[in-house]
Amino acid sequence: MATRNDLCNAIRALAMDAVQKANSGHPGMPMGMAEIAEVLWRSHLRHHPGNPAWANRDRFVMSNGHGSMLIYALLHLTGYDLPIDELKNFRQLHSRTPGHPEQGLTAGVETTTGPLGQGVSNAVGMAIAERVLASQFNRPGFDIIDHRTYVFLGDGCMMEGISHEACALAGTLGLNKLIALYDDNGISIDSEKGKIESWFTDDTPKRFEAYGWNVIRGVDGHDSAAIDHAIQAAQAQTARPSLICCRTIIAKGAPKKANTGAAHGAPLGADEIAATRANIGWNHAPFEIPADVRAAWDQRARGAALEADWNRRFEDYAKAFPAEAVELRRRMAGELPADWSAVRQAVIDKVISQAETIATRKASQNAIEALAPRLPELIGGSADLAGSNLTMWSGSKPVAKTGGGNYLFFGVREFGMCAIANGMALHAGLIPYAATFLVFSDYARNALRMAALMKQRVICVFTHDSVGLGEDGPTHQPIEHASALRIIPNMDVWRPCDTTETAIAWLAAIERRDGPSSLLLSRQNLPFQKRDSTALAGIAKGGYVLAEATGGKPALILIATGSEVSLAVAAQEALAAQGVAARVVSMPSSNVFDRQDRAYRAAVLPAGVPRIAIEAGVSDFWRKYVGLDGAVIGIDRFGESAPATEVFKLLGFTVDNVVKHARALVAA
Repeated sequence: MATRNDLCNAIRALAMDAVQKANSGHPGMPMGMAEIAEVLWRSHLRHHPGNPAWANRDRFVMSNGHGSMLIYALLHLTGYDLPIDELKNFRQLHSRTPGHPEQGLTAGVETTTGPLGQGVSNAVGMAIAERVLASQFNRPGFDIIDHRTYVFLGDGCMMEGISHEACALAGTLGLNKLIALYDDNGISIDSEKGKIESWFTDDTPKRFEAYGWNVIRGVDGHDSAAIDHAIQAAQAQTARPSLICCRTIIAKGAPKKANTGAAHGAPLGADEIAATRANIGWNHAPFEIPADVRAAWDQRARGAALEADWNRRFEDYAKAFPAEAVELRRRMAGELPADWSAVRQAVIDKVISQAETIATRKASQNAIEALAPRLPELIGGSADLAGSNLTMWSGSKPVAKTGGGNYLFFGVREFGMCAIANGMALHAGLIPYAATFLVFSDYARNALRMAALMKQRVICVFTHDSVGLGEDGPTHQPIEHASALRIIPNMDVWRPCDTTETAIAWLAAIERRDGPSSLLLSRQNLPFQKRDSTALAGIAKGGYVLAEATGGKPALILIATGSEVSLAVAAQEALAAQGVAARVVSMPSSNVFDRQDRAYRAAVLPAGVPRIAIEAGVSDFWRKYVGLDGAVIGIDRFGESAPATEVFKLLGFTVDNVVKHARALVAA
């Protein structure tokens, strides 16, 4: 019969063999965390390899994603759809075992990790989602949503500032079902050059105690009984998240490279692997797992029983609370309400009938107000800017230490906020939105990139979208930010010009199931634009003819977004008075417009007609639409602290300047 030591050594062998075969990877962490992983995955983690999407499974996040062979070994050994040939193809093209775990590619991987600190932040979001959904759906006698979130993390995650942002909020919210196991091995990449004490001397346990976490110190990460006891103590917590500090030896079992930086991010080498096999008593060929070890690891029967028990309880729940059961199924499937078509039409009809001249940030708040009562999965918050981002609505209920809620006060934590939102989306059952000033999207950029990479439905509300915010000056005036967001693959960016475009941007973001959306919204009031039915339908296509040229044959096309659309319309009128027929194209989302078929794009932007793009941001992005012979009225410098009208005038955003460029272009 396989011993516990055999089970742990199976992880060590798979990790060192796969990294060696790939000639690339990180063997040290999987070898050092083998005992921790074995205890958690075989004795505590409630999961079902046969159904990785089981709604009430425990979530497992490996925040130290560089040690990806650990999770691949665990998934393979416990019975997920990850055959041994995939481990042999570690880090190879089109394998399901990429260098860092990728959600959606490998069954059982809950989130894409590798950028350190983001995994634990995602885990905070998952724990928030569990609490919120439990408060919404559990009933007396039916704890139908009741699971934990476990996370592995290492020194690198602790050093990243995002771990402070997310873990501080987790402590404030008392997320007791969040359990983090800290791989405290005292080694990072630069340990080959020096000792970690030269750059990392934090007292991590005290830091987490200050956050309000339950900290379990001094656990021997190679003592299975001690690990088991610590996890049980963490599970008993009712008011605080837990950090289990496990002292480990990186690459445990390797005679020469254990406890060295050399084992962190490079193959051990054939000689060291042979010596390790002898040292740990693993007398099996590479990628060979003895039958008794495989049988002891297999979790398929246990997982099936766990899910079957939950399914029986859910059937009883559905009989007692049929409406709630239907709603929970819908939301976990990511589907919108059955009456969604009527809801969306009512939202559009209302904004058109009101025809308001307001800031698009206010139009966004109005959209939330209209949609949230019909979309209870909508949950969001702001990075200490609720009164400026206008993200609260009349039914907002803050998430706190107890109960549920639908609004999060994230504090000044932009990066953590967006990574937490990713975790909520990954959990399923919620549609998160997160808000701050557009200029501060830079703080959160890598979390935005990860949302796009993972194709998660996350909505980013970025207000104060241009120099139009005025007096706060260049530190707060975004210049390059809209373009920087647009070039993130799979990120849809919307910069609406009025209430109608704002409402449709919100609807598009909610309806999109394969990626995030960023809504760029104005501080200043913008005029309502009248449209015919064709133009109204065109908004959802990302770009459309808002105002046709006199006679229908344009000599010039003015392309604009957001606050500059009204400028383009005014310039069109001035040009018409001078005998120049100009078409105005509003392009609230270039990303969406670029996905339209060639015929539609050519109808909106016909070849051979000179074009001018107008946007209060960097000019280079627009060259793909106007060409080298076209013109861009943009901003390629930082702004100024002054009232918005004065800044716009200084930087050339006037009717006279647009007309000047237009006449020069037509005359060329």
